[in-house]
Amino acid sequence: MKTNGRTIPVTIINGFLGSGKTTLVRKLLAQAQDDRMTPHVIVNDMSTLDVDGVLVANMEIVDSSQGNFITISGTSIHSPDGLAQLDDALRQFRQTGDVSWIIIETSGSSHPMPLVRYFMNRSAFDLRGVITLVDATWINGDYASGHALVPTWQENLSRNVRGVENLLAEQILFSSLVVLTKIDRLPSSVVQTIGQALHAINPQVPVQGISWGAMTWEQITSMPSYDYFLVEKLFGELAPVIAQEHRPILISQVLEDKRPFHPTRLWDTYQTVLTSGIFRSKGFFWLPSRDRFALLWSQAAGNIGLEVVGYWRAGIVEHDADRLTQGELEQLKQQVHSRGSRFGDRRCRLTVIGQPGEVEHFIQALKQCFLTESELAHWENGGHFEDPWPT
Repeated sequence: MKTNGRTIPVTIINGFLGSGKTTLVRKLLAQAQDDRMTPHVIVNDMSTLDVDGVLVANMEIVDSSQGNFITISGTSIHSPDGLAQLDDALRQFRQTGDVSWIIIETSGSSHPMPLVRYFMNRSAFDLRGVITLVDATWINGDYASGHALVPTWQENLSRNVRGVENLLAEQILFSSLVVLTKIDRLPSSVVQTIGQALHAINPQVPVQGISWGAMTWEQITSMPSYDYFLVEKLFGELAPVIAQEHRPILISQVLEDKRPFHPTRLWDTYQTVLTSGIFRSKGFFWLPSRDRFALLWSQAAGNIGLEVVGYWRAGIVEHDADRLTQGELEQLKQQVHSRGSRFGDRRCRLTVIGQPGEVEHFIQALKQCFLTESELAHWENGGHFEDPWPT
């Protein structure tokens, strides 16, 4: 698969859940657009909700209708089904014409080995880097600034146990660049300690620290071709282990409801129920105290970020009707009415990823955060709710 006889360069953005892969991809695409280059992008999300794909697709530079953007959701790209979908996606890209570069964002639970092996056997592609992102705040909080990571990984190996530490270490082992993210939240001495711990896992690759996806597009395009020889021994050691990994290390569940979350109950649940076994939760939701806004929930480890990503159409009709022409208002009302919901287009859709048992417990706690019927009546009658979330 070549474009005009040219080998197609590919960059894989890999890394554990919540490490900042989507933020990095969005920043790189913005820079590529400034350089008048249009990469083709594949985003993989183990959840069917595909939040990351939606966030990337909101950028103008890529769009599925243009043939340069494809999502693979509901599976990990390292699985046989995921690899088959990858093969189909690359075939579709070829049909669009000239492909200048391909960026692949993997799901946080993906193992890099099957993906690296796939490209090793595809001479039409030039794998130009497997970049592994690691959340520095997570390593600092859960693994004692990195001191406990390697010992825990080694203990898992001695007990023949597959844990999160194995996946993280093996993502680093197959990387050609390790990137520590969120370093602005930690002292430089702690970042250096974490970097040294990760470098011990794979001394052959550099470790770099960034904040808010601050890598340059030039850095991506200047990376050398992937050295498959360095991981050849790992193929033989890990292939049987991964093939026999019947019980998933992580699971994913989606929570959907049209009702809003009660601001205070959601805050309390975050403070008291969220455990270290919930590695990632993300999605879109609304609050009765901010019912105009479509909010993005993005939790990684113990940190949660809230972001306004737009306005609900129903909120515009209810709060900003005077800013619209009569024609615009009627069109919006029809769109809201077509939803067939008392809340218009408002809805909550979250995916929760973590260890079995922990995910189910957190999902049940979140369900208790939705407004009850009496609370909904209070909101519909203009009632107010205490809101402890930052503004």
